[in-house]
Amino acid sequence: MTKQGDRCKAICKKLQDLGYAKERHIKLYGEELQLVSDPVPDGNGFAIEGIARTSGGLRRMRIPLTVLYSLQKELTFE
Repeated sequence: MTKQGDRCKAICKKLQDLGYAKERHIKLYGEELQLVSDPVPDGNGFAIEGIARTSGGLRRMRIPLTVLYSLQKELTFE
């Protein structure tokens, strides 16, 4: 596996530890979601899929960049 692939896996694992994991309830960008996926790489960031409580529709939402920047800094020091 490439160094970039290992880094993506490490970030996904850390995001899951923070609560961005399948079958969890979170509030993201003011919307309550029942998560149906674990974090996945999405362009320059990471995203999760969830069912919106208000509409019942499936939504794909990007994880805030501030969270990702913090995790990347943490991984750099490990």
